[in-house]
Amino acid sequence: MSKQLLREYYALCDGGICKDFLTEREKQDMASGKKYYMSGCMQKFDTPNGNGRVYSKDILQREVENYWKLVKERRALGELDHPDDSVINLKNASHLVTDMWWDGNSLMGKVQILDTPSGNILKQLSKSGVTLGISSRGLGSVKESQGQTIVEDDFQLICFDFVSEPSTPGAFMTTKQNMREHKEPNIFTKADKINRILNDILKK
Repeated sequence: MSKQLLREYYALCDGGICKDFLTEREKQDMASGKKYYMSGCMQKFDTPNGNGRVYSKDILQREVENYWKLVKERRALGELDHPDDSVINLKNASHLVTDMWWDGNSLMGKVQILDTPSGNILKQLSKSGVTLGISSRGLGSVKESQGQTIVEDDFQLICFDFVSEPSTPGAFMTTKQNMREHKEPNIFTKADKINRILNDILKK
């Protein structure tokens, strides 16, 4: 089965910022205008999404562990709006994922909004009270089982984007159904792929 572009939507904290998630330094940077952060739930495992897709614990935790390498190297970029592409376009980058952690079955995260054209638009939208959501973008195959769409083991997390779909804080956002086939993304280097294989071997 060929891979498809899989996208999932989640609402951020009220106003886009969970202040309790920020360090004192980050709060100071926010107050002084040096930096701007947003935070909230980014993904969930073993929970049907609004479109019926389910990501298993093993698959999602594996991909988050692999993605963490990009976070540590400050390469975990995302875009404003959701491109129909499996490649992150640097000219459209709006934010950088700086931290992620698990809270039960929820993947929580924190992003720094960049001083780029797209980042400045995102920042002004947030400051104006526009409800924004975070959306994962990845490639993978799916199968139907008992009325649910199960994401299979070949899933590969690409990034997290900001989207404009209306949402209720803490609830799933509406899901786009147009999923297209794409080539493998080129944002992962050969070293990234080797690291991914080693992670899988060490878990066995």
